[in-house]
Amino acid sequence: MIKIGIVGTGGIADWHVTEFQKNKNSTVVAACDISSDRLNAFCDNFNIKERYNSVEELLDKADIDAVTNTTPDSFHKDISIQVINKNKHIFCEKPLAENYQDAKEMCDALKNKNLVNMVNFSYRNSSGYQELVKTVQSGKIGNIIHMDANYYQSWLSSKYWGDWKTQDKWLWRLSTNHGSMGTLGDIGVHIFDFASFPIGPINKLNARLKTFQSKGEKIKDYILDANDTFISMIEFENGALGTITSTRFATGYSNRLELRIFGDKGAVKIEFDDPLTEGNQFMFTDDINREFTSRKDKLKWEIIETKPIMNNFEKFIDSILNGKNHQPNFIRGAEIQKILDKCSESSLSNSWVDI
Repeated sequence: MIKIGIVGTGGIADWHVTEFQKNKNSTVVAACDISSDRLNAFCDNFNIKERYNSVEELLDKADIDAVTNTTPDSFHKDISIQVINKNKHIFCEKPLAENYQDAKEMCDALKNKNLVNMVNFSYRNSSGYQELVKTVQSGKIGNIIHMDANYYQSWLSSKYWGDWKTQDKWLWRLSTNHGSMGTLGDIGVHIFDFASFPIGPINKLNARLKTFQSKGEKIKDYILDANDTFISMIEFENGALGTITSTRFATGYSNRLELRIFGDKGAVKIEFDDPLTEGNQFMFTDDINREFTSRKDKLKWEIIETKPIMNNFEKFIDSILNGKNHQPNFIRGAEIQKILDKCSESSLSNSWVDI
């Protein structure tokens, strides 16, 4: 039985503890948070007995094999390195760090240590997406020519998610002073992983980030200066071109991911709001050599149904038990962080930048 300690008991922690507790090979035995009230409420809810107010105390006193780091972004680096230095396996929420240099230091801390490390890119949990990746990487659609990917949310233009103007859980995501990297860091981190994993490394990009003052400039002590939307042009190492975009002003979309990849022998696409309930299929076409009798003939896309797969939490436990580190690991997290840094650099210089 893999014994886990959880650091940070905010909203995302509920998901982590639920997944680890229902796994027959793991259990959460200890939790840590600087807020005693939040910590006690969380532990009472999930029947966790061991409670600590500092990471140092957790690592010194708790009998644990691994830690799941669900703290805000600005704490990912320091806490994860403390965990690594205590020779505990580490599962960290995304983004891995606030910048590439910090992410690299996290990877460097793992050198010469036989520790499982993963970052929670949650849309990897889509079985349809994983089969799409295999299809692209197998060469079935040929040499990749073009791709486009979108991640659309609407919580700045709709109350579907609640009223963001009155809730701190949303407001901090709009403020750089509160550790937010805006849309780029919050959901751009997902879509860049989602879009590039099937194809391979990005060689260069040109990005534009924008913050819209029409929503206001400050609410309470939150200065609303983080980016709300971004667009980017991408060139991959294999020569393919593409676009990757995201916004929180996508009226009509709650949480939509879309990916289309076109090769010289076929194409694939996938789109969903929820990676589990809707992400269990993708679409494929090799409708290239078919003869068409008229314009009334329709181009054909085949729906490929896929079987359930292990999610990231299950992969983390499986990695510890079997000694083979599943993806996405810290190296992948650092690669994505470097891309995000380059997007910011490109937007400031209004130019193409090399990765």
